[in-house]
Amino acid sequence: MPNGARVPTPTMFWIVAVLSLIWNGFGAFDYLQTQTGNRDYLASMAQASNVTVDELIAHVRAMPWWGHAFWALGVWGSVAGSLLLLARSRFALHAFLVSLVGLIVTSILGFVDPLPGQTDMTMPIVFTMILFAVLIALVLYTRKMIARRVIA
Repeated sequence: MPNGARVPTPTMFWIVAVLSLIWNGFGAFDYLQTQTGNRDYLASMAQASNVTVDELIAHVRAMPWWGHAFWALGVWGSVAGSLLLLARSRFALHAFLVSLVGLIVTSILGFVDPLPGQTDMTMPIVFTMILFAVLIALVLYTRKMIARRVIA
């Protein structure tokens, strides 16, 4: 096999790549619904956080521009990473790393400036830990697939 050539793609790779796209698709859906102010969608989020829809929308709109920028990098970086993973492109790693930077910054912002009236931070902390775990797993998996030459 020539140096740098791809090896046959294991079935598990396709399963991970598709699950990655589905997972990150939910993040993209949430981002779009929040950014467009979909009141029906936001009502369930507001109820779970003990705030009104108007308070939630106001909080999102009050976020600094750079908060929105890093949130977009986090969400769309992961979507791009998933699509690049499906394309077996080594640039999937770069996209997931961009997403990780976005997640770090928006997580810090979320804990420094939580939703008004949110006193129990258990759920945001648990959800953030899940996001980090999945994204770090995708970064490590992508690196592993690059090393094994499944991704070129």
